[in-house]
Formats: sequence, C-alpha cells, structure tokens
Amino acid sequence: MKAMKWLSVLLIVAALAAGCREFTVFETPGASRPQAVAGAPAAVVTAAPQRVVTPDQLTILADEVDLLLANIYERTNPAVVNIDVAGGSELTEFGSGSGFIIDQDGYIVTNNHVIDGADEIDVTFWDGSVATAKLIGADPYSDLALIKVAVESDRLLPLSLGDSDQVKVGQRVIAIGNPFGLVGTMTVGIVSGKGRTLPADGPSGSSTSFSNPDIIQTDAAINPGNSGGPLLNSAGEVIGVNSAIRTDGTNRANSGVGFAISVNTVKRVVQQLREKGEVSYPYLGISIDRYFTTGELAAALDLPVIKGVVIASVVDGGPAERAGLKGGDRQVTVRGLPIRAGGDIIIAIDGDAINSFEEMIAYLAARKQVGQTVTVTVIRGAETLQVPVTLDDRPR
Repeated sequence: MKAMKWLSVLLIVAALAAGCREFTVFETPGASRPQAVAGAPAAVVTAAPQRVVTPDQLTILADEVDLLLANIYERTNPAVVNIDVAGGSELTEFGSGSGFIIDQDGYIVTNNHVIDGADEIDVTFWDGSVATAKLIGADPYSDLALIKVAVESDRLLPLSLGDSDQVKVGQRVIAIGNPFGLVGTMTVGIVSGKGRTLPADGPSGSSTSFSNPDIIQTDAAINPGNSGGPLLNSAGEVIGVNSAIRTDGTNRANSGVGFAISVNTVKRVVQQLREKGEVSYPYLGISIDRYFTTGELAAALDLPVIKGVVIASVVDGGPAERAGLKGGDRQVTVRGLPIRAGGDIIIAIDGDAINSFEEMIAYLAARKQVGQTVTVTVIRGAETLQVPVTLDDRPR
C-alpha cells in the first residue's frame, strides 16, 4: 500500500507537469486592455519546454522508492530484537516488545514500560537465537531502558543514531518492530509533528506531574509490541524510539497517531544509564496551571506577554523558592476554572527564550546540569528581573 501511495504522488506530479502546457487568462470586468502601438512589432510569447514523464519513467521512480525501503529493511532489521519478560512464574504480555542494538558490546535500547517489573528478560534476535539480558538501568520519566546481552560481537549489528534536531515535519520515516508478536514488521509513514509532550510515569509506574518532552509524532503504524523499536529516517539512522499510540480508550490498535522518543533524548539518557544506572534531571521546583496556555492566560488576565511560563506555585524548599521566585498570590476564575494568578512569568533562562513549560522542561534536561546555577529572567508586575537559581535533582 505504501508503494502505491508513493506511485500516486508521482502520478500527480506528472499530471501537474503536463497540465502546465495549457492555461486560461481571466479578464477583470471593466479593466482596460493594453492598446497596440502602431508600427510596433507584435510580442511573441514562447512557452517553456515541458518535461514529459512517461509511464516507464514513473515505473522506474516507483521502483526506486521500493528499492530504497527494501534496502533500509535489509540493513536495519538484523539490529531489531524481540523482548519478552517474565515476572514471577508467568510470561507477561505487557512486557513483550521490541528493542534495538546500539553497539557491539551488547547494549540494547528499549522502553522502560517493556521491562518494568521483570524478573527475567529474554532477547530474540532476527535469526531466531535467544539470549538472556541484564538490566543496566531504566528511566521511567523518559520511558527508556538499557539492557545488555553477553553474546559474540559478530552477532551484534548495531544501528547508527541520527540527530533528531535535524528531523523535519513531512519527511519519510520507517518503524520496525514486533507488533502483536509479528516479528520483523516494517511500516512507513511521515513525521507528523515535533516537540510533542507525553505524560511521564514515576518510579514503578507511580503517577507524576512531570512530562516527557521532545516527542516525535508519526503516522507510521505503531501497535502494541512496537514499543522500544526504532523509528528510522531514509538513511537508516535511528531518529526515535517508538513508545506510544493514541487510542480511544478501548481499542489499543493504531489510529494513525503514534509517538517516538527523540534520539537526542535517547543519547543523553543512555549515557547516564551506562555510567550510573539512573538519570538525573535538573529541577526548578515550580508548578503551573495546565488548563490554559500562556497566550490564553494573557488574554484573560491582561498579562504583558503571550509566551513564557506563568508560575502558579513554588515547591517548599525547592530551588525556585530558595532563589525568591514567586508563585500566584490570589485565586481567580478563567472559563469557569480556578487558577492561581499573580505569579512570576519566566521568559528566559541564561538568555535563551522560554516559550512554554514543556519547552522549559526539555531545555533544562538537554542543556543544564544538576547543581548548575542559571539566570532566570522573569516578569514580576511591571519589572523584568534576573534571578540566579541553583538547580536541584528532580525528586524520585
């Protein structure tokens, strides 16, 4: 079906090219026509030569797309593994998923929710061989885990990690994994969106107010069992780890809205998991009212900016409170909902503009360190203040 989709696109392009040969000029009623000047030579309009795409050429182009996808699959599928976990005495379906090899030392990346609570982790390679894996570390906030197998290095065919900062909406992506236990399944789609945010789990699946930022949205089919598998670009590089799908609450199957953790997040998390088995997150210690965007609050409360982070409250004893940042000092109602108003508005950190709470979380995780002192620019009433804040480690 995907090949037919690309062929359809090529046919449309060819039709548009052919259609450029004929055109109609519409005259505005009442507009004057230019008058010919006596003795002047008539203007000659020469149509530009049009490229004709023949059916054979279309077939060749379609075949090239097919060959590209087939080549990506042949090169990358051997790096994708199936993961089964055992908890207690039974194999748990919830823990079945995918993963992929990242080096010849035996390290494999997967989702935290695939291996969470597992007593035993079994990895099945593309050739059917099986090895037991050791858990190196897991991070519930990013939903990533790192496991390791002890096998001969020539059996390990790692994938290359790309750069998710270079990902563009509309580019082709490929997902490989084991949906519903169907080993080595490949699906194709595009990047539908960037910078999405997903709810994050706390340790052992506990609830948390934190979120998982910098998420890639795709329409490539992602189903139960795809979790932990790679999302690839047309060069066969990993740009994300397939993690979640949006459902209607009753049907767990793909709805055309899938999500992948960006590979730049993966690089950062994996490095810390290899070094210390856990991940530290710089923490500011503030909360916001999540009902509305800053732009909506600006319209309702006559705020001076439409972007930034409106602080609803500060955590007792946290970095923000110690530094003197202020939360809301009164309760107001916006669209029938109670919110805290009057708090500082964060508009920059170390001179870098902050447009939203999600952007701030992603910025701190990617660019700052626990224990680092940053300069937070806030609007407080009619003043703009520069406030130094020393970041803590996010509570676990």
